[in-house]
Amino acid sequence: MMADLLFPQQFVDSYEPTVAQLANRNLITCTPDTPLQDAAEMMQQHQVSCILVRQQRDIIGIWTEADARKLDYSSAQSFRQPIKEVMTQPVISIDEQVSLTDAASLMLKKRIRRLLITDNHKRPLGMLTQTDIVRQQRIEYFLRLRDVGSSISRMPLKLPASLSLAEAAKALQQHQSDAAIVVFDDVPPGIITERDLIRVIAQRCNQTSLGECCHRPLLSVHKDCSLLQAVDLLKERNVRHLAVCNDQEQFCGLLSFSDILANVEYAYIDQLKQALSDRDSALRASTGYLRLAQKVIDASLDAIMITSEAGVIESVNPSFCQVTGYSAAEAIGQTPKLLSSGMHDQSFYKKMWQTLFEQGHWQGEIWNKRKNGDLYPQWLSITAIRNEKQEITQFAAIFSDISERKNQERKIHQLAYVDELTGLANRRLFQDRLQLSLANAHRHHHKMAVLFLDLDLFKRINDTLGHQAGDQALKEVAHRLQSTVREGESVARLGGDEFTILVPETDDCQSLASLAQRLVTQFDQPVRLKGQDFFLTTSIGISQYPKDGKSAEQLIKHADLAMYEAKNAGRNQYCFYQSETGQQTADELKLEQALRHALTHRQLQVYYQPKIDLHTSSVIGFEALVRWQHAQFGKISPERFIPLAEKLGLISTLSEQVLDTVCEDIHQYGLDHLPVSVNVSVLQLADPGFCRRLCQQLNQHQISPRRIELELTESCLIPEQANATLKLLTELREHGFRLSIDDFGTGYSSLSYLRRLPIDTLKIDRSFINELPDNEEDSQITLAILAMAKALGLEVIAEGVETSVQRDFLLQSGCQVGQGYLFWPALPVHALPLKQRYQADAVMACQ
Repeated sequence: MMADLLFPQQFVDSYEPTVAQLANRNLITCTPDTPLQDAAEMMQQHQVSCILVRQQRDIIGIWTEADARKLDYSSAQSFRQPIKEVMTQPVISIDEQVSLTDAASLMLKKRIRRLLITDNHKRPLGMLTQTDIVRQQRIEYFLRLRDVGSSISRMPLKLPASLSLAEAAKALQQHQSDAAIVVFDDVPPGIITERDLIRVIAQRCNQTSLGECCHRPLLSVHKDCSLLQAVDLLKERNVRHLAVCNDQEQFCGLLSFSDILANVEYAYIDQLKQALSDRDSALRASTGYLRLAQKVIDASLDAIMITSEAGVIESVNPSFCQVTGYSAAEAIGQTPKLLSSGMHDQSFYKKMWQTLFEQGHWQGEIWNKRKNGDLYPQWLSITAIRNEKQEITQFAAIFSDISERKNQERKIHQLAYVDELTGLANRRLFQDRLQLSLANAHRHHHKMAVLFLDLDLFKRINDTLGHQAGDQALKEVAHRLQSTVREGESVARLGGDEFTILVPETDDCQSLASLAQRLVTQFDQPVRLKGQDFFLTTSIGISQYPKDGKSAEQLIKHADLAMYEAKNAGRNQYCFYQSETGQQTADELKLEQALRHALTHRQLQVYYQPKIDLHTSSVIGFEALVRWQHAQFGKISPERFIPLAEKLGLISTLSEQVLDTVCEDIHQYGLDHLPVSVNVSVLQLADPGFCRRLCQQLNQHQISPRRIELELTESCLIPEQANATLKLLTELREHGFRLSIDDFGTGYSSLSYLRRLPIDTLKIDRSFINELPDNEEDSQITLAILAMAKALGLEVIAEGVETSVQRDFLLQSGCQVGQGYLFWPALPVHALPLKQRYQADAVMACQ
C-alpha cells in the first residue's frame, strides 16, 4: 500500500476496499464422498480454481488446482477416490472486514493463494485469490517502474512433450511449480498448468501425453518489459502465466500473479523512501495528503520507524509497537539505542552507518531487545531520505521479527548435523569436526585419534524387548559416553549402535588406553529397561594420526578394523589398529573381488581324485575337487576360497558350476560309468529349494542321480536342525543320490542321530590317517570308526592314504576303500586313468 502515495491526485480521496468487496461470491461446494473427477468437472464448468467440501452446513475442507499435482496420473483409480481423501483441512479463512493488505500478508505468510471470506457469524461469503489482489490493488505505478525480470526468482521448469502426464505431474510437484514449459521437437513450445490438470481429471483422459494436453502457443515477454505491460497482457488474454525471455531469446522464467504479489514486498523500501519524500511536499500543500501518508504507514505490513538525521525517533507505526512492546509515546523522542540488545560491538554499528552514508541504504540481520527484555532477531532495512539538495533529512527503518525463521533454520541445522535420537553429533557433523581437527593437527604437528565403538550383541535387545527399548538403551549409552569424555573431545553416533569419539589432541597411547578403559568401565553398570536390568558391553577400536592414516576416511576405516579385532578377541575390550590387520583386510577384499570375477567368467577348474579298492587297487569312483589357479595370486587353496564363498553367499553358484562341469565331463569322458562325489555346503542344506534345483540341474544334463554321490561334512549335522536335515537327506536318497559324511570324526554329531540318517558312506578324516599305524590314539579312533560303520552297515573310505604301511593297516582293520597320493592325486579329467581311454588308445595303436 505504500504505492498509494505515488498515485495521481484523483485517487487520493479513494479508500482501500475490504476483502468482502473483491471476493468471488460464486462458491462451488461438494460433499466429502464426491469423486475427484466429478469435483474437477464442477470446477471446470464454473471456471474456478478450487472447490470447497461441505458437510451439512460446515465447510470442512478445500481441494485446489495445486492439489491436482499430487495425484497419481498413471492410475485412473486415483481420479475416482472420494475428495475427502485428498482435501486440505482446515480451510484458512478471514473476516469480511479485513483489508486487502492484511489479506495479502496472510497469504504470503501461510504460502497460500486463496482465502475463504466469512461474515460475522463465520458463514462463508466467497473466495479471495492472489489474482484478485493484483488486479484490484492500486499498484499501477509500482508495476510501471519494475521490469518483469525483477520478479523472476528461478529458471522455469521445462518438460519434453513426449513425457507422460503422470511424469509431468510428478515433476511439477517435485519442483513446487504451478506451471511448466512444454518443449516440442519441431513446433513452438507450449505450457502445462495446474488448470490443465483439472481439465484432464474432468475429462478422464489420464493416459494422454503431455504434448496432447498442453496449451499452445506459449505467450512470452522480454525480461525488460514492465510489470504493468505484463499484467495488462495477462488480463487481456485471460491467462495466469507468461514465459520470460532474455536477450538471447532463451526462456529464463515463468511469470505469474503470485510472483508479482511477492515482489510488491521486495520493493517496499524504495516505495517508502519515495512516499516519505512525497509526503514532505504534500504537507506543504495539503493536510489531506498528510492524513493519507500516515494511513499508508499505519497499514504497513512491517514495523516502520522514522528518525531525524540526528537519529531521534520522530514517528512509528502500529506494527512497531506490536513488535517492540513500546508505545508510540514511549518511543518518540528516544534514539534507536532504546532497542539495543548489547550483542553488537561498536565496529558493527560503525560499519553499518558508513554503508548507510555512502550508499544511502543498509540491510541485514540484527538482534534487538523488546520492552520486556526479550532479545529477538530482526531483518532490518534502513534508507536515507534526502531533500531536493540531496541532503539527508531523515532515516526510514523497516524491520520484521524473524524469530520463527531462525527457529526453522535451527531445526533444519539439527536435522542435518545432530542425531535426533541421542542428541549427539551425527555422521556429517563428525566428519566436519574430524576434517578441522586433521587440518589443525597437520598445521601444529601434533597427534590426534579416533575411537570407534560398537555395542556387543545389541541386536538381542531390539529382538527381545523391541526397538523402543533399544532406543532407550542407545540414549543411556550416549549419556554415559558424553559424561566420560573430556572437554574438547567429541562424541558422535554414526548410526545403529555405532559411536565414534574424536580426540583432537593426544600425547601418547597411554592416555588413549586410559580413555578406552574408562569407556569400557562405563558399561559395568546395568541399563534399566522395562523394569529389568540389562548389561551391555562395547568393543572399541583406536586409530591415530598420523601413524594410522592421514585422512578422515583412513582413520575411521582403521578404527573400524581395530574394533572388529576387539570383537574377535572376545568383545568388551579395546584394540589399537595394527597395519597388518589393514593389509589382511585389503588382501581379503582383493581375493573377494577375484573370486566374484572367477565365478562370473567360470575360471574355476574341477579335478578328480580316484577312489581305490584297497584289495584290487582298481578305481571304483571319483571325488570332484574344485581348484583355482589365479594369474596374480597363483594357486589358491580351497580351504581359503570355499569359506569365503560361503561368507559372501556365493557357495551355491560355485557348487552349481562344479556340478555343471562334472555333468559335462561325464558326457564327454564317461568316467567309466563310476559314481562321482560332489561336496555339499551346510548353507546349501539350509536352502529349502536345494533338492529341487539339484534335480533340475541333472535333468538338464540328462544325468542320473545314481551317478552322483553327495558328500556332507560332519558340521552339516547341526542338532538344532536335525529334523529338517533328516527330511532333506531322505528326500535326496529317494531321488537316487548316494550320501556320505566327509571328515568324519572331526565334528560333534550324535551317534543316535547318525543312526537315523539315510547315509551310505563314512569318510575317515585324513588327520587320523597321517600317523597310522604308529600313533596309538589315531589307530584306536580309526578302529572305532570302522567298527561303528560295520555295525551300522555303512561303507568306509579312508582319506589321505600316502604310504603302503597305512594301506596295509587299513586293509587289516577292515577298510575297503581309500584315497590319497599313494594311488592318485587329484587330476584334471583328461589325465585320469580311464578304461575307455586306454581301450581307445589301444585301438589307435593297432590301426
